[in-house]
Amino acid sequence: MTASSLAPGARPATRNRAEIPADLRWDFAPIYPDWPAWEAGMAEMQRLMDDFAARKGTLAQGAAALLAAYEAFDEIGRLQYRLYRYPQLQRDVDTRDQDVAGRFQRVGALFAKFEAATAWFKPELLALPQAEVEAWIAATPALAPYRFTIVDNFRRQRHVLDEAGEHLLALGSRLAGAPREVFQELSTSDIRFPTLRLVDGSEVVLTPGNYAALLESNPDQAERGAAAAAHVGTYAANAHTYAALYNAVLQRDWYLAQARRFETTLDAALDENAVPPAVVETLVRTARAGAAPLQRYARLRRRLLGLAGYHLYDGFLPVWRSDKTYPYATARELALASVAPLGADYCERYRRFVSGGRIDVYENEGKRSGAYSAGVYGVGPYLLLNYNDTLDSVFTFAHEAGHAMHTVLSYERQPFVTADYTIFVAEVASITNERLLLDELLRRTEDPKERFLLLEHAASAIVGTFYTQALFADFELQAHRLVERGEPVTTEVLCRLYAGLLRDYWGDAVEFDAFYQYTWARIPHFYNSPYYVYQYATCFASSAKIYAAMTEGDPAARAAATAHYLELLSSGGNDHPMEQLRKAGVDLTDAATVQAVVSQLDALVTRMEAEAAKLA
Repeated sequence: MTASSLAPGARPATRNRAEIPADLRWDFAPIYPDWPAWEAGMAEMQRLMDDFAARKGTLAQGAAALLAAYEAFDEIGRLQYRLYRYPQLQRDVDTRDQDVAGRFQRVGALFAKFEAATAWFKPELLALPQAEVEAWIAATPALAPYRFTIVDNFRRQRHVLDEAGEHLLALGSRLAGAPREVFQELSTSDIRFPTLRLVDGSEVVLTPGNYAALLESNPDQAERGAAAAAHVGTYAANAHTYAALYNAVLQRDWYLAQARRFETTLDAALDENAVPPAVVETLVRTARAGAAPLQRYARLRRRLLGLAGYHLYDGFLPVWRSDKTYPYATARELALASVAPLGADYCERYRRFVSGGRIDVYENEGKRSGAYSAGVYGVGPYLLLNYNDTLDSVFTFAHEAGHAMHTVLSYERQPFVTADYTIFVAEVASITNERLLLDELLRRTEDPKERFLLLEHAASAIVGTFYTQALFADFELQAHRLVERGEPVTTEVLCRLYAGLLRDYWGDAVEFDAFYQYTWARIPHFYNSPYYVYQYATCFASSAKIYAAMTEGDPAARAAATAHYLELLSSGGNDHPMEQLRKAGVDLTDAATVQAVVSQLDALVTRMEAEAAKLA
């Protein structure tokens, strides 16, 4: 099948990228027209780095010198976006291309060099009297966009080392990433997944993709259990190595926290965005105490699936199946219709974004799995999908498009220095778009089976994005505290900690399988980005609060809540994320905000029971 013969909206039968229509593939030209232009950008980056290094010692000269330095930082930053994304995006659509992979590695090396070459800047800025710098800002309108960034640097002053200390930490940045790199190699390049023989005589290699597909499709509980034991057991076989790697992550985090004079690793992780530790502590405490709806959900699924006992590996099998498909054109129409409550301006920007060239829609040979949205300042977002016409794909599209529109609005409304929003608020936009899509889909059907499947999708999202991530955050917090107290971190200790959390969250609604105590060994976020996953759960809670405000109450209150939400999406990183959320009506230090998600799952289970009763 050629690109020209593909019917509008049809899924390509080919995995040959060249045969997929151009409007369903990324157009890289807005970033750079070709590789020679990218090479010129790399050379320009080196020149700008040298020029910036020459500014060392000039900041005390006054407002003009400070402004010039920040403007130079901005120029380098805008260039970094293009230099990074041009090879990164092309690598992701063909991971087999070693030339592109090599260019991407060159970017990483150049950026590490930049970190070391600019280590002088922050200590020199903070050596100036804060009152004097704020007076310069007040007297110099061109410095106004940098006010938040500058003042925030002074807020964090006690955790910034002198130039020599910052230089040493910068030199160690690549070394600090060693546990992550070893984990990736151990879990991808060197791992050998087992082959499982099924009762029908077929065999399946339990790679992550095949394993997930088997849990979703195989009706035989015994085979699902055997697959889970074998897949998780692959990681358990190297548990002592994983424990050593995770201990290295914990020890690194504690070393860096102490080097920067933080009392705990949690304080160090949250300080950049001025997030109070109470946010994480409230989350894990409220989620663990609010596990009853989670257990109620498991019991409902056990009953509807007709199982004598319910296991974690049963959580992926649909209660009912649907052969309904959703072509990509349908997904676009549904997603666009679902965001109508956000107003005409939002919808028009959404329509422009999905018109072509910025969304890489279908799977092709060599393309990485999954989905994401990636911004390029001055160009806009690029969205990666592996769309397969399923309901899950529709929700994934809506989710990632929520991120993309957050980027569109922030880039339009913010100067470069405050255009990037934090991870702490990032998932609010994507989760809200998913909830709006659910409303749109429910409006379009009265079929109990379809409505049950939609409600189950929403409940499953709460399980995966809220409860599971809260459990992960709980584990990370307790593991880091072991190191802070000088206690041992061994395979046995980590397994005991994880198994205890499984029992706390799932109670007796789930049969305990001993192999699941090794799950910590296979979670990439634990090794790649500690104290990250809690933000998925807090974003879910924030989104639930905002959604309720936009859809409940009198029209004036709903309109005001929608305006505050759009202001959040347009604010980039112009304030601390807790303050941005507060303006949108969210306080994550309040347990009631987190409890709202617990109540939401409880209500969804009630609605699922009602639809299931109609089918019975």
